[in-house]
Order: sequence, then C-alpha cells, then structure tokens
Amino acid sequence: MIGGANAEVRYSVMEYGDLDGWDADDHAQALSVFRSTCQDMNDPDWRSLCAVASDIPDAKSFFELFFRPVLIEDGTPSLFTGYFEPELDGSKRRSSRYRYPVYAMPPEARVSRPWYPRRDIVQGGVMNGRGLEIAWVDDPVELFFLQIQGSGRVKLPGGQTIRLGYSGSNGHEYRSIGQELVRRGTFSPHQVSADVIKNWVRRNPVAGQNLLLHSPSYVFFREVSEVPSDLGPLGAMNRSITTMRTVAVDPAFVPLGAPVWIEKDGKGPLRRLMVAQDTGSAIKGAQRADVFFGTGDRAGREAGRLRDPGRLMVLMPIQRAYALLPESAI
Repeated sequence: MIGGANAEVRYSVMEYGDLDGWDADDHAQALSVFRSTCQDMNDPDWRSLCAVASDIPDAKSFFELFFRPVLIEDGTPSLFTGYFEPELDGSKRRSSRYRYPVYAMPPEARVSRPWYPRRDIVQGGVMNGRGLEIAWVDDPVELFFLQIQGSGRVKLPGGQTIRLGYSGSNGHEYRSIGQELVRRGTFSPHQVSADVIKNWVRRNPVAGQNLLLHSPSYVFFREVSEVPSDLGPLGAMNRSITTMRTVAVDPAFVPLGAPVWIEKDGKGPLRRLMVAQDTGSAIKGAQRADVFFGTGDRAGREAGRLRDPGRLMVLMPIQRAYALLPESAI
C-alpha cells in the first residue's frame, strides 16, 4: 500500500486489470453520465478531458487512455448504501388528510447556525404564520424519510406533481432513528431497514412520533418542478442524476463529477462505473458511497436493502493521479 502526504490517507494507483468486471460494463452509458456534469467542474485538467469527451468514438478507450483508477483509503471501513427519490401524496392546501407541511427554508436559518432543532420546528410553532409551506402531505413518516433522501415528488389530487429539491438544513447533526431503535433493544442491527422503521412507527403512533423527533436535524426544500419528469432529481451539482449511474460521495476525498468504479460485495454484487454527482450528510469517508436507485416505492425498497462492503476507486486524470503519490513511490 502506498501512503499519501497525509499520514491518515493512503493512495494506490491501480491498473484497469485490477478492476473486477471492468471489461463487462457499459462504458458508453457511464460516459454519457460523465458528460452531463463534467462541464461544471472547475479544474483545467478536468475541463480539458470534458472537451475531449464530447467527441469520442470509444468510451472504454477514453477512460483507459486519460484516467487512472485511484484507491483512496482513510482507515474507515467501506460501506455502500442506497438512496432514491420518494413520491408522497399531498396537496397545495391543508386539509384533514393533508396536514403535515413541507417547508421552504426560512432566511434566518441560513445565518443562525445551528437554528431551532426539529422538535421546535415540528411542535414549537416557530414556523407558524410564515407562509413557507410548499405543500402538505398525508404521512409524517414518509415526510421524515423524504428529508433523509433530500429530494422527492409530491403527487397532487388532480394528477399534477410538485418536484422538491434540497434547500438546506437547520444545521443540527442527524441522529439515526434506526440506531436508536437498536440501542433501545427494539431490533437487532441486521433487522433494521427503512420499511421496518416505518412499520414500527405506524404500529406505535405515540412512541413513533417521539422517535421521529429523536434527530434534531431538519431539512428544508425548494420547488424544482422545472426539471422534466423523465429526468432524475437534481444532485449536488445542480444537474439531474441518473438511476444506477450516480453515486453520492464525500467530496473531501472524491471530486464531484469524477468517474468512480464501484465494486460492491454482499448480496447482489455490483461492478459498475458511476459518476460522483451527489453528496449526503451521512456520506463521510473515502470508502463511503450512496448509490442512486431511481424514483418511487420499488426504488426505495431496493435502496433500503443495500448495506454492503466493497471498494471504491476514483478515476483521476493521469497526472493528477500520480501527483497524489509521495515522490519515493514514483
């Protein structure tokens, strides 16, 4: 293993022959996703490769010619999870059915950090009379998980759809309600999933509502209905993300817009070239990644089952890849 300049981070430049399943992937599909956001990358070497990518006959050769896979390790275990775009039932007006508000972000919440915790926002009346309700939905459990995902859709009674994008948070750290149920002894770690949590909250309405207040973090949204319904939600690069080709990463280790080779082990192994187009508050570490599964309940079920080890390699421009190594290793 080759150590980088930071003693806690290790960089290893790999060969394409080291990537399990590389030859079998659809590189043209990955290149199309890379093109969709590479023009937004700031560094000159990335921008020059983006220009080349716009007119390339062979996608696999493009990646092999201009990039080198880099394994970045920071000492924390690898973990792959999944996320999706939820669909909730709601209305533009409050009613006896639709009584749980989806809020836009208050201006002062961007300045005062952290702002009020979840309990005050939900129960304390700090949002009353502000006119910040984007929509009202019929299920507080689904609203809570909408905030975890950071984007979603609200289906209105007339058939129209409001699309929601992440606007910001109240600045408090997220606490996992799944881990809290494990701590209480309600479930063992291998039993916990999004569906299990949702069912438990609904079976235990009073204790369930208190559980939803366990995390002080609260996410606010903005309406992004200008994004066509056939495209994915907006990611951290403010561009639509792609089902099973977009991955959320920790930008402290992986540049947004970079191609990323995924080797997910466990049930249903995954070997695929993806693009780092998104981030997440729980996605921390060099070997931590969240795979985007698409929109709707089926995508949610598939995403909720994913919690596996593996390894992640970032495809870096050649000079940039070797610049990560100490001089003694070159």
